Amino acid sequence: MKILIADDEAIIRMGLKSMLAELGHTVFEATNGREALQIVQHQHPELALLDIQMPYTDGLHVARAIERVRPIPVVILTAFGQKELVDKASEYPIHGYLIKPVQSAELNAALAVATRRFAETRALLAEKARLEQALATRKLIDRAKGRLMESGLTEEEAYQAVQRHARERRISMADAAREILEWQ
Repeated sequence: MKILIADDEAIIRMGLKSMLAELGHTVFEATNGREALQIVQHQHPELALLDIQMPYTDGLHVARAIERVRPIPVVILTAFGQKELVDKASEYPIHGYLIKPVQSAELNAALAVATRRFAETRALLAEKARLEQALATRKLIDRAKGRLMESGLTEEEAYQAVQRHARERRISMADAAREILEWQ
């Protein structure tokens, strides 16, 4: 995997880079939040390890920017494990939280969990979008049926009329419903 490490401490970056290289990953390094965002835009990493406290832009704000620009799994790195900080981090689009110093086994597990959670989240978002579209289509077809039923058709006849219009014009049911609604 191509992984971004963003940490202002060189010794931490070197240690993580070494562990990740041993695990077979390609590593990009950033010393602050701005560099991290540039790497995300130009190098297209598949996962980001972000220090929570960095110069210019902290890791949490970088995580939010990554989510908007090019969503990838994000694991936060920190030397601090206070409940307030963990609670604050949970409000951001992150998929893992590691407390320094990090061991190779912990890092590998965090990467696996973050990658899996990210994939699950993306799948849920796609399913949500599909269901919202299906509901919107259903509502549109129901409105078109209602319009046709005003002319005396039964609900079944109205539905069949929408279907027939879609077939004849070789368009989707949603497009057929839109056309029917535009007739009057």
